[in-house]
Amino acid sequence: MDGDEKQEVYEEFGDCVNMQPKELEDWLDTDESKSVGDSDGGESTGHRSGRRIVEIKRTNKSDLTDSQYEHMQKVVGYIHRHLAQRPDGDVEESKWRYSLMNWGHDPTKD
Repeated sequence: MDGDEKQEVYEEFGDCVNMQPKELEDWLDTDESKSVGDSDGGESTGHRSGRRIVEIKRTNKSDLTDSQYEHMQKVVGYIHRHLAQRPDGDVEESKWRYSLMNWGHDPTKD
């Protein structure tokens, strides 16, 4: 990934991830957060991603690794795909919203 691609990923990640690190950490501690996602009996993929997002958001841009940029790209893709599957009705307490929040995006925020 060259510098231009990294900049694009960085900006998209900033647009998609609308939860602050502390807010995301607090969310990841809830039963609702742990109740969604695919797992093999352990931590779900989304929950693990959320912990990594907190780490990325707390890292200075100049210190981000290629692996972190790749994860940021994965997060952006997941959020875009998941938003396109929005269910009808109130999503406030939906598994759809909880899953997105594990990936750092709260769809009820403006």
